Amino acid sequence: MMARHSPSIATDDRKQQTQPKFHCALSQRGTAVEDRILRSIQSCDVVIHYFNTFAELYTHSQRVMIEMIVLAGNGSTDWMMEILPLIKRDSTLQFIPIVLFHPAPERQTVIDAYHAGVDEVVTNFWDYELVRAKVEMLVARSRRDLGVNPTTRLPGPAAIEFEINLRINEGKDFAVCYADLDNFKAFNDYYGYFYGDKVILMTSHIIRNTVHDLVEGGFVGHIGGDDFIFVIPMDKVHVVCKNIIATFDRMIPYRYDEKDRERGYITVANRRGIVEEFPIMTLSIAVMPNQARTFTHVGEISHMMADLKKYTKTLPGSNYMIERRRKY
Repeated sequence: MMARHSPSIATDDRKQQTQPKFHCALSQRGTAVEDRILRSIQSCDVVIHYFNTFAELYTHSQRVMIEMIVLAGNGSTDWMMEILPLIKRDSTLQFIPIVLFHPAPERQTVIDAYHAGVDEVVTNFWDYELVRAKVEMLVARSRRDLGVNPTTRLPGPAAIEFEINLRINEGKDFAVCYADLDNFKAFNDYYGYFYGDKVILMTSHIIRNTVHDLVEGGFVGHIGGDDFIFVIPMDKVHVVCKNIIATFDRMIPYRYDEKDRERGYITVANRRGIVEEFPIMTLSIAVMPNQARTFTHVGEISHMMADLKKYTKTLPGSNYMIERRRKY
């Protein structure tokens, strides 16, 4: 069957301004399920990308972040069983939820589909509310599994971007707080990665516990290394940041050997190979407010935050700094 390079199908254009995009890859033979998909996923602006071959699916996945793959057919499912192993063997596609639709599949077909890696089988009895709940669960689980940092078990960059964009699209006032450690590399080089990971884990616990204790619905993510993001209401910035810093400053000295702690620094060769004194680690937090729909996407926040982060790290000790400039 010839591949159909149809334009992507999207819901009402007005929704694009307020809802995040949901990219669904669809291959269908002998049936049409676009309308059913659109009616089942109403919390997002659904974009459907058609494919007939694995190569076409792979091309789509390189251009956008595919969040669900749908294989829909009426009749023989041999073509589905041929493409499923290719999807599950591919490192970029194997974690994407797969939904198989067939109006009246045989029992063995359903069993074979699950064995081949299908996450959900939908029949002609398409209960929109039920399918919607299943799809939301599958996608949420996929985002969670793909985005979790292995050291801290906190959401990673993809989940952070999704969370911030979701709040922007909802028009909420909030603050994005970027926390990272000062002099962490020197500590990691001096004591080794094993003890460096312990500091990262300790910091993640401090940030997570403080945010969750003080903010209902707060979000905490781990970009990687010693960089963390937390998203909270603007009126909670001072109390949350002060408590995180106070707890960190009390605990971090005890991650150093007694002689280093008493001396107040360690001696490590810097990036140029020159031996330098590095004081006990501190924590810097750059705070970027989003009030009255200041930003339209996460890239704008990231751009301004990079400058604020650099400035905050030049200040002595642990600090948090709130951006007061207008968007540029």
